[in-house]
Amino acid sequence: MFFSSSFHWLPPPAPTLSLLLSVACNDLVAAGSDRKPNALVQVAVIDPHKQHLVTHACTEIVEANKDPLFLTGMTFPPEHSASPETLVKLSVYDAKEKGQESVSKLLFYFVCSSFLGTATFSVGDLLRAKDEQLTLGLRSSDGVCTAGTVVVSRLKMGEMEEVDVDHIATDIPPQKVVDLTFHPSLCLPLSVFKNPVCKVYRFQTVDSKWMLVREQMEECTLSFSIPKQLLSLYIQEDMSRVQDLRQLGELSPHWDNLRKEVMTRYGGIITSYQEILAELEKITGRSFKPSCCKAQKSLEFIPINLHTQRMMVTCPRKTDALYDIVTVGAPAAHFQGFKCGGLQRLLSRYERRNEGTAYQCIYYSPEHTAKAQEVLSTMSLLQPLITSLADQLLQAAQEHSSPGIKDALKHLSDKTEQFVHTLKDELVKSALLALHAAQPGYVSKNQKETPAQSEGGPLPLKHQDSIPHHKEYDEEEWDRVWANVAKCLNCVIAMVDKLQEDDNSKQEKVPEQQLADVITSHNPGDWKEQLCPLVTRLKECVMEVVEKAKKAMTFVLLQEAACSIPQGFLLQQRRDVVFSQALAALACGFVMRLYAGMQDEGFLRQLHLVGLVVQFESLLSTYSEEIGMLEDMEVGISDLQRVVFKITEAKTDDLSDLQPLVCGRRDHFTIEVPLPRLVFQTLPEEMKEGKPVRVFPVLFNVGINEQQTIAERFGDISLQERINQKNFEILEAYYKSLSLPCFQTQTDIKELLETLGQNVVTKKRKNVEILWIAGTICRRLNGIRFTSCKSAKDRTSMSVTLEQCALLRDEHQLSKDFFIRALDCMRSRLTQGDVGQWEDPEAGTVTENKPASRHFYPIALLLVSSHLLVVWLILSLVFLLAKYQ
Repeated sequence: MFFSSSFHWLPPPAPTLSLLLSVACNDLVAAGSDRKPNALVQVAVIDPHKQHLVTHACTEIVEANKDPLFLTGMTFPPEHSASPETLVKLSVYDAKEKGQESVSKLLFYFVCSSFLGTATFSVGDLLRAKDEQLTLGLRSSDGVCTAGTVVVSRLKMGEMEEVDVDHIATDIPPQKVVDLTFHPSLCLPLSVFKNPVCKVYRFQTVDSKWMLVREQMEECTLSFSIPKQLLSLYIQEDMSRVQDLRQLGELSPHWDNLRKEVMTRYGGIITSYQEILAELEKITGRSFKPSCCKAQKSLEFIPINLHTQRMMVTCPRKTDALYDIVTVGAPAAHFQGFKCGGLQRLLSRYERRNEGTAYQCIYYSPEHTAKAQEVLSTMSLLQPLITSLADQLLQAAQEHSSPGIKDALKHLSDKTEQFVHTLKDELVKSALLALHAAQPGYVSKNQKETPAQSEGGPLPLKHQDSIPHHKEYDEEEWDRVWANVAKCLNCVIAMVDKLQEDDNSKQEKVPEQQLADVITSHNPGDWKEQLCPLVTRLKECVMEVVEKAKKAMTFVLLQEAACSIPQGFLLQQRRDVVFSQALAALACGFVMRLYAGMQDEGFLRQLHLVGLVVQFESLLSTYSEEIGMLEDMEVGISDLQRVVFKITEAKTDDLSDLQPLVCGRRDHFTIEVPLPRLVFQTLPEEMKEGKPVRVFPVLFNVGINEQQTIAERFGDISLQERINQKNFEILEAYYKSLSLPCFQTQTDIKELLETLGQNVVTKKRKNVEILWIAGTICRRLNGIRFTSCKSAKDRTSMSVTLEQCALLRDEHQLSKDFFIRALDCMRSRLTQGDVGQWEDPEAGTVTENKPASRHFYPIALLLVSSHLLVVWLILSLVFLLAKYQ
């Protein structure tokens, strides 16, 4: 994704001195041999006040080069911000020679490193140095000078190192100098993002200039806050459902037993969710769930390894660019397992089974139950709104305000008509009849003819006879009830028209000089007194309709719940888990994308006019348990269509008031994203007025590991093909809905869509072109990009780093000679701790105050089977013991 890189509205941080060091070595000699060294440099900081050394960072390893230039730059985080007295210690090592490398090359580099020497300088020395560059001689541990020097240069983002100055055109203005660590475009709200891990590189372009690239990975507090809010809403919704079931009144023994069983099931879910929420409330400090906890029940609602990845690029001849991506483990119910498949398969099987038999319930199709939930949701929104608008009308009448009355009446009419239209549905009437038949003492004509049937309750009904029609119950009663609402509204409208006509006629009859006296003497309470009985009757009719319709729809949902015991409840819990993980990732990506595009008027216009495309890139295989994960993920991503975002103004600028908030129920959720007051004022009026922002989630999957090879040769990949085809159609429909000029002029998007459509239907093994093209389209459409695999580790990290290098090559002219080296550099898994330490990206780092970095992985680990890995660990242990003995 491409973003503008200026955020003038962000407050500047506290002033501090932050350094970006570029390191090179000259004339190095490998220890004990004539070969060229495999050099790496470790950087440590000596705090002059505390007098202790803190290991800070490592470069990548440059093999077989006596004059290595290291691509990885080193910056100082805020906790190690430099002062002129700060000492920096550089330690140079010769890693194990390439001919003796083992399965895990990088580990043995650390174990077998030979010390070449150190060089120490103060920050003040560097600041005073000519051209801010120091050349330091290496010293051995005993202080003796050794062969070789270290060249340390101070760089800044936006300030290119002038290599090969003769090739720089004289008419190019000097580059702006921007402090790297606190570049405003890198700022994200601290209420949502925390614990940044930063790496800085410099890569050569095709014209022999240097670009600076900064990677910044952060954890997201929404990993926990969104699921906790969702759990509270789930509990609240299910408790409300139990209360509605109680309010159905007295039922016949058969239906009453079903109601008790359903309420017991709901009670079990409520208790389970309350226990999980209580466990989550105990967790402090953690901002993400590592993959080792993916099967832990108390954390099953939390997404796996949710992190943000931002790459900032500064080039000599191009404007700064930002590329954002969110990495997360596949949203799936790992704790519940995948023995019977995932959600997509389980839901299909469940619906087919329910269509074949109605058990001892009235069968309502999924469309009927969805309609019932929609009616309940609409009533819960419109009923309090109608009451509020009716009170506003009375207030305007009391103030004798014609414009106020006219405006309030217009809104009241619109919402009341919408309310009536919602309830003019055959399902509501038939459900009321069915509820009447389920009450004690009801006897139909058929039951009078065959009284033996009445003792056992209603017989199972076939699908075509599922909606009952009983002549004994007055079918016109419901029509009269909702029609009364419309009649009351018409009476209110007629009364308002009459009052305004009378008022106008009085003003016309009175001479102009007496008009002021008449207005003054007119009693403003007359209008309210005449309107109050009609408005009160309207509210009473609305409440009567709500009460009846609520019971009817609750009875429909009772049938659905009773027919689904216990499978339906288990499926609902699984769906809740998967949706929670997907929603947390979506909220994280939305906040990141919103802040990045805050000054892009075209992007903001796109948000409120059309919505935002959200592309999930999945690398799961269609083999074994990953099939179930993909089936879960498909449903979870699709369910995100029920989510809208709403931008609000924060009460204060405190971090606690800038946390996104979730509201709603399972069929519709709204996430409110509060912004600071000054930022909120820059938004378009439509967004400031609370217009919801829709999202269009799409999922493209291409398995890339060895299990996918098995699936393509001997298994079935139809699931992957169906998902890609379906989501291509969604993406294409989204593009067609974009009528903004900025997209209509981009013919390349249309061409990319055509190419994607061809690749989706092409039978090709591991067709990663689908992912590349879909990702490019998403970036061109200002969308949010997500990359997922089972745990957001190996496959995800390989994909992200490859994508970043490809962007540098295609968009910023990265030299072909540097492509592979840049890729290896980004994938380096060197810890930022002591040499000899090996970092576990999920267990935490060995350095203080450094979060886990989980995207710097060696590609060698992807090629190791579990058996070879065990052998490698044993050999490593033996080697270590031999070394220290």
